[in-house]
Amino acid sequence: MISERVILGIDPGTQVFGWGVISIIEGRATYVAMGINSLRGEPDHFTRLGRIFKEVETLIKTYNPTELSIEAPFYGKNIQSMLKLGRAQGAAIAAALYAGMPIYEYAPRKIKQSITGKGAASKEQVALILSKILSVNELPESYDATDGLAAALCHFLTSSVPSTLKGAKKSSSSRGSGAKWDAFVKNNPNRIR
Repeated sequence: MISERVILGIDPGTQVFGWGVISIIEGRATYVAMGINSLRGEPDHFTRLGRIFKEVETLIKTYNPTELSIEAPFYGKNIQSMLKLGRAQGAAIAAALYAGMPIYEYAPRKIKQSITGKGAASKEQVALILSKILSVNELPESYDATDGLAAALCHFLTSSVPSTLKGAKKSSSSRGSGAKWDAFVKNNPNRIR
């Protein structure tokens, strides 16, 4: 079967950045690969940024993704850390832009919520649920890899919501919710098992 889409997910970092790749075939996400790239051996921050760019370029050449999904920097109290993380994200984005790929950014809470249903889920919970959804037999030692994979799956789940549900208003009645699911099932028979 031929992939409809291939999504590369990136969890940017200046020490370690995680990545994951999924393939979309007939409207279903399939696990392809995930891993990490350690940047700890690099002599300075700017060398790490150059390495991030090159590593993302290599991932793009290896897996031929059609889209990049990247985790947005989180807001913290340490301004210097936030700036460095933003630069790491920028280096990954620049590599995708150079390859002509569309880029989608998701907040960490959005990624966790799309995978687990809880925006405050732990990295362990995200990894466990990912392994079940994507039938990943062996999880890596680093949660940075599963965070990258989660970014890819979040984009698939977010971009695959049918238009009838995206614009649907919340209803307090049980019939309103049932009608949304009825429309989803009708419009997406290939996604129902």
